[in-house]
Amino acid sequence: MTLILASQSASRRAMLVAAGVPFEATHAGVDEDAAKPALRHLSPRDLADALAELKALKVSARKPGYLVLGSDSLVALEDGSILDKPVDRADAADHLRRMSGARHDLWSAAVIAENGQVVWRHVERAKVFVRPLSDAFIETYLDTEWPAISGCVGCYRVEGPGVQLFEKIDGSQFTVLGMPLLNVLDYLRVRGELPA
Repeated sequence: MTLILASQSASRRAMLVAAGVPFEATHAGVDEDAAKPALRHLSPRDLADALAELKALKVSARKPGYLVLGSDSLVALEDGSILDKPVDRADAADHLRRMSGARHDLWSAAVIAENGQVVWRHVERAKVFVRPLSDAFIETYLDTEWPAISGCVGCYRVEGPGVQLFEKIDGSQFTVLGMPLLNVLDYLRVRGELPA
């Protein structure tokens, strides 16, 4: 059986490649902006899970006989607000100012579907502590990282210069990268898709 990643995320693709997992990647074709209003009543954890499920099921409907992995991540601030991907550089600067000197939760969900049905799911949280950021640092950081981080919730790539934003991270680095990889690998071994 072939695993299909219902995502064009470079980070998620890189994790699977580095882990030696054979897969194909395809765009999920889910309009998250259209889906989110109906899901806004959900907790951040459940919203990440629901969006991952939408992606997995959408591709699974087109690809019977395959395991389809959908994944989603979101940032929830301590005040309960959720940050989406920044729409432009000014929005990214605003996100960084809002996260500065505070903790946020980064939720990453993974859902696997087969023949149009969910067969597995897992959601993880990382607690991310951002150090106080000066306006000068934010501008220098965005000079380096924009537009590469335009598709990243939280406006950072922890595997790059974004690591300079943090005082501490409680949780798996894979979760911060956008997918609870160890749990995905465990399920693929249970299914016999990877050697035990």
